Amino acid sequence: MILTLNGKQESIDKPLSLDALVAAKGLCPDKIVVEHNFSIISKEDWHKITLKDQDMIEIVSFVGGG
Repeated sequence: MILTLNGKQESIDKPLSLDALVAAKGLCPDKIVVEHNFSIISKEDWHKITLKDQDMIEIVSFVGGG
């Protein structure tokens, strides 16, 4: 199955939920926003979304500064 993750194609072996993808990437859920097929998905709903072939995922992290 092929996904587009932050503009790059990536292959995954089996369907994953968004929260499983975030965990597999080692990302901190409290510091990111996830967009699935052009819709921002709230963290509470990540487990409800099962990724499918050709899905587009954007993961953006918060960066502090000044």
